[in-house]
Amino acid sequence: MSSRSETQPSMGVEEEFFVVAPGSRAVRPAGVRVVARARKQLEELVAEEFTEYQVEGRTPPCATYDELLAHLLRVRTGLASAAVAEGVRLVPSGTPVLGPYGPAPVLDDARHRLGASTFRALGDDFVLSALHVHVQVPDRGDAVLVGNHLRPWIPLLTAMGANSPYWYGRDTGYASWRTVVKNGWPVSGPPPYFSGLEQYARTVAGLRATGVLVDVGNLFWDVRPCEHLPTVEFRALDVPATAADAAALATLVRALVVA
Repeated sequence: MSSRSETQPSMGVEEEFFVVAPGSRAVRPAGVRVVARARKQLEELVAEEFTEYQVEGRTPPCATYDELLAHLLRVRTGLASAAVAEGVRLVPSGTPVLGPYGPAPVLDDARHRLGASTFRALGDDFVLSALHVHVQVPDRGDAVLVGNHLRPWIPLLTAMGANSPYWYGRDTGYASWRTVVKNGWPVSGPPPYFSGLEQYARTVAGLRATGVLVDVGNLFWDVRPCEHLPTVEFRALDVPATAADAAALATLVRALVVA
């Protein structure tokens, strides 16, 4: 008889980390260098992020908590080693703990330049690191409907994954200041309730027509169908301090998707 893990949908995660100076622990714009070095070992499992203060690690699809944890540890270790080799360190926090004020340096490419010109000063505070959980679903229609049922769990999961009390040297008094900042964007927070994929597509098309989105990557809803993978994506979590916490939260999200 097959084990239960073999009957479950696969899951994977994306984690974002801040790059900091080893002495001051303040954020440093060295993300591009760290990713370039880490790619020699981890290849497509690492990527640049919105600002040069950050890097991203990814896992392949995984069947079990143990498998996911092993990949998370490998990617975190590889990124941390690359950071040390570049003279910096990594910090898993949803917001910058220490660092200079003012606009963060964003990646210098056409998409990010367009985003900067569209959203202007709104992007100055978009220096946020999250844990994005992907759970396999049969198709995009199922991803939309599953998202409806995940909506009531967003506040609880946000609280469980909170890891951003600080903002550039200040204790904000909030467990997840990333959530407060993120929800100031035009298309963010819990998504609307959708009757199906057709209504979802009409809504997204309408948002794009108004100019409130640069592209579908600016859909910062807490739950959404992934545009390039057959998954539903849960985006309401701060990046956790440990790989074990990240694996546990991802496994819990998968359990809710299955339920």
